[in-house]
Amino acid sequence: MRIADLAGKRVAVWGYGREGSATLAALRRRLPGQRLSLICSAAEAELARGLHHDALDYVTVEPYAGLLWGFDVVVKSPGISRYLPAIVDALAAGVCFTSATALWFGENPLATTAGVTGTKGKSTVSALITHLLRSLGQRVALAGNIGLPLLELLDTPEPVDCWVVELSSFQTADAERVDVGLVNNIYEEHLDWHGSRERYVSDKLALVEHSTTLVVNGLQPELVARTATHPHRRVFGDVAGWHLAEGMIMHGHEHCLDLRQLPLAGEHNALNLCAALTVVDALGFDAHAALPAVATFRPLPHRLQALGEQGGLTWINDSISTTPQATIEALRSLEGRAVSVLVGGFDRGLDWGEFQRYVASRPPAAVICLGASGARIARQLGAAAPAYRLGQCVSLAEAVAHARSWTPGGGVVLLSPGAPSFDQFRDYADRGRAFTQLAGFDPQSIVAIAGVGIA
Repeated sequence: MRIADLAGKRVAVWGYGREGSATLAALRRRLPGQRLSLICSAAEAELARGLHHDALDYVTVEPYAGLLWGFDVVVKSPGISRYLPAIVDALAAGVCFTSATALWFGENPLATTAGVTGTKGKSTVSALITHLLRSLGQRVALAGNIGLPLLELLDTPEPVDCWVVELSSFQTADAERVDVGLVNNIYEEHLDWHGSRERYVSDKLALVEHSTTLVVNGLQPELVARTATHPHRRVFGDVAGWHLAEGMIMHGHEHCLDLRQLPLAGEHNALNLCAALTVVDALGFDAHAALPAVATFRPLPHRLQALGEQGGLTWINDSISTTPQATIEALRSLEGRAVSVLVGGFDRGLDWGEFQRYVASRPPAAVICLGASGARIARQLGAAAPAYRLGQCVSLAEAVAHARSWTPGGGVVLLSPGAPSFDQFRDYADRGRAFTQLAGFDPQSIVAIAGVGIA
């Protein structure tokens, strides 16, 4: 669907976060004079009025099917589940639902695009692809779920050689066609939005059918099996392509880069680099020629971000971690050190069994559970008679105080919650900044993601 297709129709934008704001701006620019509706909270409506005044109709009640039937098209923000009963009923009644992502792809059918999704690492991989391509002299746009809505770049005055688009599981079905699609990995996440693990996996894999060339993680048997019929598939993580072996980044049997030279911590990040190199190759560029540029890559904030030392302890901010698997990977990157890890947050009902088994086999100094899911995680870990100190509290401040007193000198305090932040914080970045301040560092030292936008 293109924006011009909305002309003369009853159109509502649902949600007024950054993506909803970008959508409204694009629609008003392309459809001047057309009356639009904004479905949002009362507080968001007040913010929108400051910019759009009375040019919009504001709907501040909880949307229900009958209300949605009053529109021909609803442009829905990604955080709103397409499986809500009101949306299901409205779809049955003939209401069309689209998204900012779908509108951007409709406006840019000939753009060269790399679409990146996965439960873990998609932002790092997207940034790596962008960094490597720019090192080869390409003009690259980095946008999407990484923090810059695509529609904010809709009317770019200068040509772009390649668009690197990060896609959440809420957005993969809206990418109409990508030249290269990457599914970095799949673990359990966002069950509250998707309703079940199977639906989450299916929604994630919606990118597969939209990808001219598909790149997948060869270390995930389920992912390999479910994409086996794709006619142009490339695999990373196995010996035929970019993979890890002998402490090296390998391409086939060729030793390409010592892992100790990477500016990224952990083998999972080395595998993220393998994914990025495979995408660069799939786009038709020489990944070997781009490999030296890895040395100048700036790791993304809130992703195993080393803050420094305070009080004889090393503090690491991994606030982006929203699954137990991500927390396991963070602990793996610190094996051999005394670590107190802070886990918990908004409770989406994810299973912490694999985490419990990991810390039973490799006990950290302490596990401190906090937030809405903290009590449940602590009960599960405590039932296994842990060989580490186990704490449970409500607030991040209390958890940091426990970690400061429980962690041995020279040890590490790691915030890697394995859960979303919005039980207590606006988002993971807000949580990371709070942790940074509680640890005794300047929260302004946590910079924005480098490379977002066009360069």
